[in-house]
Amino acid sequence: MLQRHFPKYEVTVTDVDQLLRRHRLGSLFNLFHIFQLYGGDIARRRRTVQQCYHRTPFMFSRIKTLLADHFRRDLSSYAFSFQTQSLYDASVNGLPHFVYTDHTHLANLYYPGFVPTQVFAREWIELEKSLYHRAAKNFTMSRHIQRSLLEQYGCDPGKVACIYAGSNTDTRPVPLDNDNYRNKTILFIGVDWDRKGGPELAAAFKIVRQHHPDAKLIIVGCSPKLDLPNCEIAGRVPLERVKDYYARSSIFCLPTRLEPFGIVFVESLLNKIPIVATNIGALPDIVEDGKSGRLVASHQVGELAAALLELLADPEKCRRFGEYGHQAVRERYSWDAVGARIRTEIEAILGPSVHS
Repeated sequence: MLQRHFPKYEVTVTDVDQLLRRHRLGSLFNLFHIFQLYGGDIARRRRTVQQCYHRTPFMFSRIKTLLADHFRRDLSSYAFSFQTQSLYDASVNGLPHFVYTDHTHLANLYYPGFVPTQVFAREWIELEKSLYHRAAKNFTMSRHIQRSLLEQYGCDPGKVACIYAGSNTDTRPVPLDNDNYRNKTILFIGVDWDRKGGPELAAAFKIVRQHHPDAKLIIVGCSPKLDLPNCEIAGRVPLERVKDYYARSSIFCLPTRLEPFGIVFVESLLNKIPIVATNIGALPDIVEDGKSGRLVASHQVGELAAALLELLADPEKCRRFGEYGHQAVRERYSWDAVGARIRTEIEAILGPSVHS
């Protein structure tokens, strides 16, 4: 996307993880800092070493130093730097820097059930904050994260822009094999059954079957141990087969408890499958309640069941929601559209010559 919208330049990619692997000694030193900051939580199994790996001041400083050394020799050949995600600071002095992220750490506090004691070390959060303030512009994938940067990190509104995100999947919908939304098949796609709201969906499906005994549930991406009639557990499947499951479904349901973005929701609507989901994180940007699906409160099994029953009882509404959602996400969530937004924002800062 960047290469298409900045054809004057050659886009080079630096993989931070590969850079760290070439300097393994720093990773060993980081273990000391991890246990110094989070040892108690790790011992009590509240966190894992992997979760804490990037969230130490040592690692934040380490990555910044490695990147500065990496770019120092030919810094003058670059027009700007562009960083995806915000676990570290990839900015280099003298080079305009842009951040593109689907999350901030403090945005977790917006989610029901997340408590302040789960927040990472204050010292690391201050460094995360410095990243956003140092950037020439912060691009977010959702209004949810845009709000976090303004409210929780105190960023200047002029330095934050919600530009959404593109989809890497084929935007052409699959031919549907769902009896024109009458086959009463509900689809769940997610690797983390608990975090994606799987237990709530299983409980809601039991209520659904009291009214529609022939309703079906398909679970893709994980293999929970369930004793549910009419439930097909597909588990992990090759990526190219996922579309087959969209084609067989009348409703996509993922009542996730935490969702910085959620590309599966975009994929569902690109395939004209209406959605039932929770009204958290980026989902209100993707799913328009009453137009492309239904949004319900997190952890509310009764609300979730009611939304599923509403759509199962009205195949024509499912079709309308699917058609509307397909058009809406094609216009907003394409890399061409995102690239045009990024180009406009960068040109406003660096001038139009950066694109000519």
